[in-house]
Amino acid sequence: MIAMSIAGFDPSGGAGILNDIKTFTALGVYGTAVITAITAQNIEKVSGIQAVETSFIEKQIDTLLEQEHIEFVKTGMLYSDEIIKTVSRKISEYDLNAVVDPVMVAGSGGFLSKKDMVKSLKKHLLPIATIATPNIYEAQEISRITIENVDDSIKAALKIGKLCNVVITGGHLEGTDVLYDGSIKVIEGELIESNNTHGSGCTYSSAVTSSLVKGDNLENAVKNAGVFTRESIKYGMKGTLNQFHKFI
Repeated sequence: MIAMSIAGFDPSGGAGILNDIKTFTALGVYGTAVITAITAQNIEKVSGIQAVETSFIEKQIDTLLEQEHIEFVKTGMLYSDEIIKTVSRKISEYDLNAVVDPVMVAGSGGFLSKKDMVKSLKKHLLPIATIATPNIYEAQEISRITIENVDDSIKAALKIGKLCNVVITGGHLEGTDVLYDGSIKVIEGELIESNNTHGSGCTYSSAVTSSLVKGDNLENAVKNAGVFTRESIKYGMKGTLNQFHKFI
């Protein structure tokens, strides 16, 4: 079982590519990675971003897929319109099943995308996604619907659902996720009070990807991901999640 993450590099180890690989590994999936941007950040701030040239992103994808048979990819920080277009084109070219985490802002509050990202995301990437996994803030940006409660989250999911399947994660809404996979499903969960949340969106989307690799349907994949992410937060450390909590 193998998956690919196309995302940015967070040197703190809490989010991005390093988080994705840890999550894949903890869930029994071999992880490969394509880096879209290098960041200078820790769990408190983002102080710099260096985007990778699109030609080199393309080369990373092509080189990996020359040797590995990969069906599922998870996207994270794509940063710019040009990177989104390149990644979308390669996903279509290789007919990959894509779990799209529309990363816009780091947990510390630093911006991880350019202003034109949402428009490009909606035009190029979401229409070819297997499922998108926005948090409430990201879902608001994509749907243009203010989310203050579960009913609002349902409205936003229905609107985004015109583009692709979507689960709006409820980490900022008492732990309740809203899935649209042709119909609305409200998935209640426990909200874990913790400061160890840096990278929670990365863990969640990578866990969804891992479940899909194993053959789960979308509903079970998002439920499994919710449980895994909450447990990883519960046993977290240094401001971030602990994906290897089962091995302690």
